[in-house]
Amino acid sequence: MNISRLINLICVVVGGIVAIYAQAGEKQNLYLLIGGIVLLMFGIYRTSRNIPSKYENKEEESFVKSEPIDEDETR
Repeated sequence: MNISRLINLICVVVGGIVAIYAQAGEKQNLYLLIGGIVLLMFGIYRTSRNIPSKYENKEEESFVKSEPIDEDETR
């Protein structure tokens, strides 16, 4: 497993656990909840940066191919 993926996974899991723990108690710790959410969002952001866009290579995936037009044929 790639070290970057491992860091992303740890951020998401730890951030989610901290956010749930901070909200589960009777007296909610707002700063702990915010820290957990920030860590969770940081992990999700880092993960989404590595996912390629489906619109990135639109020209290469086109089914319509054009051929060069000869000047002799157009006359």
